[in-house]
Amino acid sequence: MSDMMRWDLGQLVQRDDEASIIKNLGEMTSAAEVLHDKYAGKMTHLGASGLHALLEAMDEFFLKFEGPMSYAMLRYSADSTDQVSKRLHDAARNASVKTGQALAFFELELGALLKEHRKLPEHELLAEYRHFLERVLLRAPHVLSETEEKLVMAKDLNGTSAWSQLQGDWLATRTFRIKVKGEEKELPYGEIISFYSNPDRELRREANRIVYHGLGKDEIVWSSAIRAVCADHLTMCQWRKYPTPMSQSLLSNDVEAEAVKALMSTIEKHVGLYRRYLNFKAKLMGLPKLGNWDVIAPLPGLPDRSFTWDESRSIVVQAYSKFDPEFGHWVEEMFDQRHIDAEVRKGKVSGAFCNQWLVGKGAYVLQSFNGRMTDVYTQAHELGHAVHAYLYSRAQQPCNADPGSCIAECGSIFGELLLTDQLLSSAKTKEERRAVLAVVLDEFGMAAFQVSARVWFEQGMYDAISAGRFLDGETVSELWTGARDRIYGDAMEWLPEMKWEWTMKLHYYIPNYRFYNYPYVFAQLFVFALYRLYQEQGVEFAPKLRSLLAAGSSRSPQELAQELGFDLSSEEFWEKGMLQAEEFLAMLEATL
Repeated sequence: MSDMMRWDLGQLVQRDDEASIIKNLGEMTSAAEVLHDKYAGKMTHLGASGLHALLEAMDEFFLKFEGPMSYAMLRYSADSTDQVSKRLHDAARNASVKTGQALAFFELELGALLKEHRKLPEHELLAEYRHFLERVLLRAPHVLSETEEKLVMAKDLNGTSAWSQLQGDWLATRTFRIKVKGEEKELPYGEIISFYSNPDRELRREANRIVYHGLGKDEIVWSSAIRAVCADHLTMCQWRKYPTPMSQSLLSNDVEAEAVKALMSTIEKHVGLYRRYLNFKAKLMGLPKLGNWDVIAPLPGLPDRSFTWDESRSIVVQAYSKFDPEFGHWVEEMFDQRHIDAEVRKGKVSGAFCNQWLVGKGAYVLQSFNGRMTDVYTQAHELGHAVHAYLYSRAQQPCNADPGSCIAECGSIFGELLLTDQLLSSAKTKEERRAVLAVVLDEFGMAAFQVSARVWFEQGMYDAISAGRFLDGETVSELWTGARDRIYGDAMEWLPEMKWEWTMKLHYYIPNYRFYNYPYVFAQLFVFALYRLYQEQGVEFAPKLRSLLAAGSSRSPQELAQELGFDLSSEEFWEKGMLQAEEFLAMLEATL
């Protein structure tokens, strides 16, 4: 495997030896205590200039210690079996808690200051911090005392955070035995799932059966983890006086409940569109009905095209360059600077992600590249996150570099559609066009519809706990299949082992971040609507997307949408995304 498929984390720190990193993490906690001693108990007397100085100091603190924290977390994500990585990860987790405890005063006292001086965010000296301060004010009623916040952090270290780490570690270290072309193989999770999109239908089916059979055998681990995380969240909702289990997520993502309600209503009204696609795909595959092992499978009769690392790089760079040459330059830079880890290995976290690097005005991307077209799409997706980070890291202070998951997915999904344009433009036959459109609709169906089932599933768990039900493995599976069937109806045949599908979704276990899933649905339809504008406006649209991405979290999703003439609380807006999906489906149907 080429070194170019492994990232270089040494750029994040001055020295990348274990002792130096641990020393840096210790310096972080000490610096946090200095800030505490200087400002704790004194913030209510700050005027605009004093608050501005504090906010700048907090930004500088973040930038100074971003590197060592990212190094420790990313190294562990790349290989959780490495002993040095384990020690650094543990040190980072402990340093994070101690730092958070030292700085617990900040939001508590800032909220109190803003409640007393509500006009403060409008001061011209604080203009670039305006929306950040408005968000703090919205969260203020839910912040506990400083002592209570410190206790919550200590609780979480060996509570929800530990459960989350267990879920990730357990999955990353599972291996599965499968026979491939007569040869028995033992593969890590990140490698066996590549067979989900293999042209061999029986191999796809067997890979799904083996994985979920294996995960189901560990259901007591998974259910114990998810039960603890959900119960903890309900307790914290009571303590923090959140009106619903989703309230924390709405505040974190800076989005209104009315927008999510309109979004989910639009999804439920259009499940027929997704089922229409699934039925058409079954027809193309010569099947009476798709099995769950067919849902992301390539269509038969098409070349089983695989991509080398260099080919994938070239295609993705071209896709971004055609839209905006600077986007293409930044994507190329991600490869050249070795900011991508794509090697498949045991111990590597499942899935893919992008981690911002504000000091370097860039990002780091992790994926497992197996050469499939879906891997190329994953690459385009994560590099869209990177382009997003390149833009807001140049335009915003660190406090405005947290756009929330709804907007955070915009650059990535738009990148997928740019890749679609690139692949369709180079397709020489209707079969090649069909293959590309099927991938697009597979991804759209999973992100918009299947993920909606996850939203209903998560709500179902909280409703069940509130009703006094015990979340053992079978009960959780019942809640999952019930939510799933609201989407799929009778358009899909399911392996019985698929009732354990919920076990491997890390989003259900992330500490202190519930309802992680609706933002994916939000972003999918939002970007499909943006893509319709791009099709209508051409090159004139590029500056509008740059402006949206460069905003970071300095404006709310509602404000960003309004600048484009959209109202997120209206189902009419979300219909625009569905119209684009229907157009892609019509293009696919026309290839028959």
